[in-house]
Amino acid sequence: MNDAREVVVLRYGHRPGRDDRMTTHVGLTARALGADRVIFPDNAGQSAETVRDITGRFGGPFAVELREDQKAIVRNWDGVVVHLTMYGERVQDVEGAIREAVGLDEPDALGEASPPRDLLVVVGGEKVPWALYERADFNVGVTNQPHSEVAGLAVFLDRLFDGEELDREWADADRRVVPEATGKTVVDADGAEGGERGDDDRGDGPGDDDPTEDE
Repeated sequence: MNDAREVVVLRYGHRPGRDDRMTTHVGLTARALGADRVIFPDNAGQSAETVRDITGRFGGPFAVELREDQKAIVRNWDGVVVHLTMYGERVQDVEGAIREAVGLDEPDALGEASPPRDLLVVVGGEKVPWALYERADFNVGVTNQPHSEVAGLAVFLDRLFDGEELDREWADADRRVVPEATGKTVVDADGAEGGERGDDDRGDGPGDDDPTEDE
C-alpha cells in the first residue's frame, strides 16, 4: 500500500497452541489495514500459512515472514519503531508525532512534508523485555486499558493512515466480498457469476469465509 515507505508489523513472541488464533489475527489485521508486511516468530508457521492463503484469495500485495531473530530485528531497524502496549502514551496524544516521524504528515506552508521513513510496529505476545520499551521511539497505548492486541493494532493503523487504508485496491485477488446491508456474498474478483452466497440465517454458509475456521 505504501510506495515511499514500508510499514511492517512484528508479532513479538508466540506460544504454539495458545496464541495461534491471536497471532493469525494480528497478521490478518496488519494486511487488511494497510501494512506491507508481517513478521512472525519462526514457531508460528500455521499462522503464516493462513495469512498467505488469505492474501492469495483476497489479494495483496502483502508479505509474510517467519524469523527467529526478533530482538535483532527491533535492535537493527533502520527507521521508526512503535511498540503497542497498554502502558504507553495515549495514541491520540502521539499520533501526530508518529505521522511526522514517518513522513505521513501534511505539507507545511512551503509545501514540504517530512521525508518518508520505514515503520516497525511491534505487537507483543508473551511478556516483552524491558529493552523493547527502551528501544522503541514510541510506546503507544490504545485506551491504556486491558484489551486485545489485535484491537490495539487496528486502531493504531487506522489512526496512522487517517482512514485511507479502508479504500485501498487489492491486486491479484481471486474473490471479493460484495458490501451490502444484509446477506453474505462473495464473488469472483472480476465480478463474474459463480461466486458464493452465504446462509444469512445460520451464518455458516460458504460466503462467511472465516479465514481461521480450520485452526
